[in-house]
Amino acid sequence: MKLNELFDQVDDDIEIRSLMADSRKKRPDSIFFCEKGMMNDGHRFVDQAIENGAIVIVHSEPLADTRPGITYIKVKNVNQVYNKVADAFYGHPSHRLKMFGVTGTNGKSTISCVIRDVLNHFMPTGYIGTIAIEYGTVKLPPLLTTPDIDDLHGILHDMVDAGIDACALEASSIGIEQGRVDAIDFDAAIFTNLTHDHLDYHGTMENYFQAKKKLFDNLKEDAVAITNIDDPYGMKIVEDCPCRVLTYGIENDADYCITRYTLKADKTIFTLRCNGMEYEIETNLVARFNLYNLLAAIAALNATGISMTMMLPELKHISQVDGRVQRIDCGQPFNVIVDFAHTPDGIEKLCQYASAITPKGNRIIAITGSAGKRDTAKRPTFGQILDKYADMIILTEDDPRDEKPADIAMEISKGIRKKPYVLIEDRYNAIRQAVEICSKGDTIVIMGKGDERFMYREFGREPYEGDDVIAKDVITRYYFGEGSDESE
Repeated sequence: MKLNELFDQVDDDIEIRSLMADSRKKRPDSIFFCEKGMMNDGHRFVDQAIENGAIVIVHSEPLADTRPGITYIKVKNVNQVYNKVADAFYGHPSHRLKMFGVTGTNGKSTISCVIRDVLNHFMPTGYIGTIAIEYGTVKLPPLLTTPDIDDLHGILHDMVDAGIDACALEASSIGIEQGRVDAIDFDAAIFTNLTHDHLDYHGTMENYFQAKKKLFDNLKEDAVAITNIDDPYGMKIVEDCPCRVLTYGIENDADYCITRYTLKADKTIFTLRCNGMEYEIETNLVARFNLYNLLAAIAALNATGISMTMMLPELKHISQVDGRVQRIDCGQPFNVIVDFAHTPDGIEKLCQYASAITPKGNRIIAITGSAGKRDTAKRPTFGQILDKYADMIILTEDDPRDEKPADIAMEISKGIRKKPYVLIEDRYNAIRQAVEICSKGDTIVIMGKGDERFMYREFGREPYEGDDVIAKDVITRYYFGEGSDESE
């Protein structure tokens, strides 16, 4: 694409082949955007960017040196220009897709995947988020929960080229705050809930809330905002929303409201009231918090054109969302649940579900840790929640980075007052220990990593099998003894 097609005020018609915000990446014939981050300022890395292929530099601060043959464009707001240019460079892909944005502390992945799963029956739909990047036959490992500007528009462009008609995108608070979705043309935005998380980045709950709110403040007039009326922030977040607002909930009257429900270990039956009608629905999704997730997806799909009668048959068998309330069933006589829960609210809700499915007299064995260098204030709260619900607590590693798992476990243990706990640093052995001490009817909840296939350590990211894979392996090898090299 020609440079003068991307910048109105520039006459130069040089060919631009790529965009760049990370000066370390090799991008031939690229535009380098001098973005300012928390740790680094792109203005400091212009020379490196040029060495790696940048031929145009977009900057907001004066530059000490300039090079011949390089085009320099000074702007007031680099991020704003980056969004506009990326959108144009990739052919405005979000305008050609039905776009769903999902934000909130918990539930983003499940809601996004349910939207993708159900909508795929009516139009080809993609998904971008914590679990993966998926569309058609393509399944790629995740980048950030909400990818950087260039990556995001590039992925959406590839979806359009692949014949995809819609996309469900997880919009993280950090991604919104950093302006990664500013040029995305959302047709619907969903708010799930707001509880303690990412305060190491945002500082306060108010800042965290305001970051989420930007998604709704910036919606176009013909979009729709879907919000959880049962959450204390649910109506506040849409106060300045310029478009139509719809609510969902269980405890309060809402546009999409569940009036009755029955929770079972393998399915949920509930009555949904919306648009003056009542619908009896059965779904394979389990746990009360998943009722909220399903309700949000139903509201968003219905509000954007999918009728309830068309949708109902597809709700009965929704694909398992990997690592989210994932039941591991190898024929063992006890429950094993793998979940991504990594916030106080997420851990408590998962423990409540474990309590609901565990027969009286049986134990809940909880396995968890806490990420290194991330929101350390929530660690004692983890301990308090585990102390309330679990009968046995196994503390282990969870993306320790350059912190020692033992030090992290010590902070979690400050909240544990009554229940026994043990530290087993190696996560595989922690899961193995839980299985080996488990009795018939007990429930093991493995929290924090879900299906993630990596572990962050001091030296960076290394491969990790995933809690779901390890749980299956441990049950097979050490409970049933298949393939075990240990003698009985």
